[in-house]
Amino acid sequence: MTIKIHDPHDRLFRNFLADINKAKDFLETYLPENIKKQCDFSALSFKPGSFVEKDLKHHFSDILYSVKIAGTQGYIYTLIEHETTPRKLTPFKLLRYQIAIMKQHLDQGHQTLPIVIPLLFYRGKKSPYPFSTDILDCFENKELAQETFLKPYSLIDITVIPDEELRTHKGITILELIQKNIHKRDALEFIQDIALQMAKQLLDT
Repeated sequence: MTIKIHDPHDRLFRNFLADINKAKDFLETYLPENIKKQCDFSALSFKPGSFVEKDLKHHFSDILYSVKIAGTQGYIYTLIEHETTPRKLTPFKLLRYQIAIMKQHLDQGHQTLPIVIPLLFYRGKKSPYPFSTDILDCFENKELAQETFLKPYSLIDITVIPDEELRTHKGITILELIQKNIHKRDALEFIQDIALQMAKQLLDT
């Protein structure tokens, strides 16, 4: 398969690895062993297109493959740096592209997120590659990032908190009570009652 690309670096990289046989050799050589053994390379296919921004085309190339991973459709995304000077925030860039691939997958009608395996192909002047490949090292506060980044988010489920408890929440009580009861049939009457109670409390203080 020949791809029309204007940048010579991009053209060489993408045309070479768009060949599925060469792509299999590449992936079997460089994928981590625990990932490789879960990939069905007989189902490997090249996905046209690029996720690299236009203003970064001279700095990066990319190529995307679809492959069965542990029996489900997944993707292997390879980014190549054309720059001789690597970038410290490349893990963040890769994450952005992974999310874009996931969004594209959902836009195609799928209901769950796919596994996207990232690879970075580096050929810069500095050897070995001087930066961490862990996105947590991109944060100023790595310890806090370890506790919060890509962890389950905190849920405030107002529907299960008793009104009696909400009434102890000081300045946000009225907001919470209104939001909790907004869908009830007698919501307006309830809100008016809450407003009267809050007004009385203010007068008593």
